[in-house]
Amino acid sequence: MTVTGIITALVVGLIVGALGRLAVPGRQNLPVWLTILIGVVAALTGTVVARLAGIEPSGFSLLTLLIQVGLAALAVFAVTRSTGRRRAGTR
Repeated sequence: MTVTGIITALVVGLIVGALGRLAVPGRQNLPVWLTILIGVVAALTGTVVARLAGIEPSGFSLLTLLIQVGLAALAVFAVTRSTGRRRAGTR
């Protein structure tokens, strides 16, 4: 993978992660790095799911993007629910 490929994956991950966060109602206390990580994983997984479903994601595919954002939203929801709400004064 080239440097351009890595930068592209990070940018796409940031966008997919941000859209996934917007799709989940309520406030999420996630750091930016975790949003990017969720987005990158969701983007890669969404591409695989789209290909398995017979969608060829060459170039821009709106259906592939919707799958990626949906997976990111599920991941954001799961991460925010698994961390739970912390009480004030506790670590």
